[in-house]
Amino acid sequence: MATPVVTKTAWKLQEIVAHASNVSSLVLGKASGRLLATGGDDCRVNLWSINKPNCIMSLTGHTSPVESVRLNTPEELIVAGSQSGSIRVWDLEAAKILRTLMGHKANICSLDFHPYGEFVASGSQDTNIKLWDIRRKGCVFRYRGHSQAVRCLRFSPDGKWLASAADDHTVKLWDLTAGKMMSEFPGHTGPVNVVEFHPNEYLLASGSSDRTIRFWDLEKFQVVSCIEGEPGPVRSVLFNPDGCCLYSGCQDSLRVYGWEPERCFDVVLVNWGKVADLAICNDQLIGVAFSQSNVSSYVVDLTRVTRTGTVARDPVQDHRPLAQPLPNPSAPLRRIYERPSTTCSKPQRVKQNSESERRSPSSEDDRDERESRAEIQNAEDYNEIFQPKNSISRTPPRRNAATAKEAAKPSPAMDVQFPVPNLEVLPRPPVVASTPAPKAEPAIIPATRNEPIGLKASDFLPAVKIPQQAELVDEDAMSQIRKGHDTMCVVLTSRHKNLDTVRAVWTMGDIKTSVDSAVAINDLSVVVDLLNIVNQKASLWKLDLCTTVLPQIEKLLQSKYESYVQTGCTSLKLILQRFLPLITDMLAAPPSVGVDISREERLHKCRLCYKQLKSISGLVKSKSGLSGRHGSTFRELHLLMASLD
Repeated sequence: MATPVVTKTAWKLQEIVAHASNVSSLVLGKASGRLLATGGDDCRVNLWSINKPNCIMSLTGHTSPVESVRLNTPEELIVAGSQSGSIRVWDLEAAKILRTLMGHKANICSLDFHPYGEFVASGSQDTNIKLWDIRRKGCVFRYRGHSQAVRCLRFSPDGKWLASAADDHTVKLWDLTAGKMMSEFPGHTGPVNVVEFHPNEYLLASGSSDRTIRFWDLEKFQVVSCIEGEPGPVRSVLFNPDGCCLYSGCQDSLRVYGWEPERCFDVVLVNWGKVADLAICNDQLIGVAFSQSNVSSYVVDLTRVTRTGTVARDPVQDHRPLAQPLPNPSAPLRRIYERPSTTCSKPQRVKQNSESERRSPSSEDDRDERESRAEIQNAEDYNEIFQPKNSISRTPPRRNAATAKEAAKPSPAMDVQFPVPNLEVLPRPPVVASTPAPKAEPAIIPATRNEPIGLKASDFLPAVKIPQQAELVDEDAMSQIRKGHDTMCVVLTSRHKNLDTVRAVWTMGDIKTSVDSAVAINDLSVVVDLLNIVNQKASLWKLDLCTTVLPQIEKLLQSKYESYVQTGCTSLKLILQRFLPLITDMLAAPPSVGVDISREERLHKCRLCYKQLKSISGLVKSKSGLSGRHGSTFRELHLLMASLD
């Protein structure tokens, strides 16, 4: 490889031939800054490791040029949209197709993953924006409002909003929970190419072909400032992780801006032409650009860039790192995003409770598996980047001088800082080893497990004070085990009798009465058994049934049994999807003229359901910060209940 072209602050890493034909789209992994995905006119999606010349993996299946690609935050999933309007989602760790989403009638121009990784937004030449649930393989919402192609989509950090930029010179902000547009931001005089949310504050930046960058206040829905005089169309912008400044990838330069007031902190010369995407990792900004079939990557050392201040420095900079002044205290304070600190989890093909969701895999899924392939071109790089995440050493090896020296080397799967030419490399800070905490008994008892939770064989055997007397006679052991047998039989017999009572009422066709009888028994296990049946047929749900079930759902969500929590979440989701719009509309409607007894009864039920849902919403919000499948389900419920606030 040729020696990198070096300036004092920025340098070129490499140039690769990414596709057999022209490159039409590319994206950087924002978490690591070292994973690059490219889409080409050859209908392929190729994955690369920055500063390595060989392709890691090639994804096939599209039948038309790939015009948009996007990686999710953990860099485990990738979504690609084609010229024909089809969207495909691949699981990079499993190296296989996960979903194929159809519905757009023209080119896919923009894509973005929801911060929680379970939804994908797509914008098209057909002017529509669609929100997809990649677990269910379906479109959740369709947003209409733009009159031309949607060029960029970005979710807000808390996952409640979606910003869109289009060729119609406008930026629009959509409320995901209400399914409607919150605000429109006019002002640009050319197509808007990119939007970006501030990582912390209610602030949005947009860049346009009219060579301007505008900053929008998302509380007052008005422009904060406008930066003019860019050397060319603005195609890529990125906020610093701490939100102190905005980076703009301009023609052959990187510009650093502030917005209150608008000013340019710094200009760094980078010969990258038209940069397509930016990412930040380890105080280094990585930029990528493409021309025909070639892709070039560049690095800017951010420790040598002025990120706060009042005056732009000269592009030629000295070799000393710069001391960063404190942010301007006079800048107005804005609202901060409220978001749970959680790890994104990729969607799984799991069995669902709903009858419509328990169908077997279709022939369309089988065809996707056959037509879409993940060809691993470089097994060594693939294993380094994707596979180590799943291999966990249960017993740490004994450390010695040799292993300590090896441990000091950065793992290939971790964030790697690219070498700075002709600069002294500072030593890495020492690694502090922590003592693992003792394993605690789980707060949630799993629905499927190999051994009982909270039961120990010693609890059923006579206490032995002297270890030498540990041997027991079989008769003594059996007598201890039989002690609780009669009690357990009584419990199970009582439960069976209760279920027979509920079933007798159910066969009479009165579902509401059968649910009331199950609740009156005051046994959650009976309620769970009944709800598991009702959840399989959504048409059984009525508004008066919700008033009885909602208090029981609140108890189920607080249960320590995973199966109870799952049943409660499924029932709550069905109620929200079928009845929440009716409840909110009824409460917002003006009072009727005259006496309408049926309407008054329905209004009373809606008020009761609303009060119960408000009580449950606080519990759902508190549990939305959990990790794993439970946290994912509670976050989805929290989004559905956002209209209650």
